[in-house]
Order: sequence, then C-alpha cells, then structure tokens
Amino acid sequence: MENTPSHANPVLRTALLWGTAAGFLCISWVLFLHFTHNNPYGLKRTLSDFFTPVAAIGSQMVLRRFYPQGPGLGKSVGVGLLTTVLAALVAATGLYVYAQLADPSLIQQHLAEARQLLENARRIYLANPNGRQQFEATLQGLAHTPAGFAQDEFLKKLLWGVFLSIPGGIFLRK
Repeated sequence: MENTPSHANPVLRTALLWGTAAGFLCISWVLFLHFTHNNPYGLKRTLSDFFTPVAAIGSQMVLRRFYPQGPGLGKSVGVGLLTTVLAALVAATGLYVYAQLADPSLIQQHLAEARQLLENARRIYLANPNGRQQFEATLQGLAHTPAGFAQDEFLKKLLWGVFLSIPGGIFLRK
C-alpha cells in the first residue's frame, strides 16, 4: 500500500474545508440573530450572503500554495465553485433544521413584518408599469415554510458565490 501525501487532491480538500467553514459561519449568523432577539429570517440574515463568495475567493488563494506555477484555470474556478456549492448546501441545510426546530411563531412574525414592509412600499410598486402584478408576485413569493427558507438560502448563496468565484478563479489562476 502506497502512502499518499497529506495534500493529495488539494482542490477537494480546500473546497471541503472552506465550504463547510463558510456554511457553518452562515448557520452561526442565524443563531446569533436568534439569540440576540433579531428576526433570523429577515433582512439581517442576508448579511451572511457575503460569507460564501469570500470563502470561494479564499479557497482559490489558498489553492495557489499547492501549485508553484499556479493551479490553472480549471482548478482555480473549480475550487471556487465547489466551495460555493458546499457552503450553500451547509447553510441551506442549517437554516432548514433551524426553521424546523425553532418556534413556528417566528416565521409568522417574519411574514407579518415582510407584509408590512411591502405595504409601505406599495405606492412605489404601483407607480411602475405592471406594478400591481409585481407587488402581488412579491407578496406571493415570500417564503413561509422551512423548505422555502432553505431554498431561498441555497439560491442566494449559490448566486453570489458563482458570480464572484468565476472572475476570482480567472484572476487567481496563476
């Protein structure tokens, strides 16, 4: 049996480390909001959307240490995308578990706050062409189940991560 060096498959190892760390950081943010009596489903939750692209860029920078000539485009973009997917999966799973275990009245409270914000912005919606349809679609699109919150979390993390990890991988390929 042959010994494998500790840095075998550095793309996968780096993505696993950075992706899970970013995902757990997102979960920690939701828990912090909960324990500080802030709305864990509200707008402050979106501050954690930046953890994923930062982790993707960080993993691309760390990957460069394993390749003296640079990891190349495929490995650099690949580690960023894999980090993004892992962070989004961990964060969405964590939010789903949190929403299942937390008091259901928190979701109702969030929905009441979101509806109030939308009602306050109704005049702005109605000033635009097709404003009524946009207002109704936004109102209907509010997540109201744990699965809906998890899907929203996953898509936001994935979008931001992909959006910033591809240019980061191109820049950090050498």
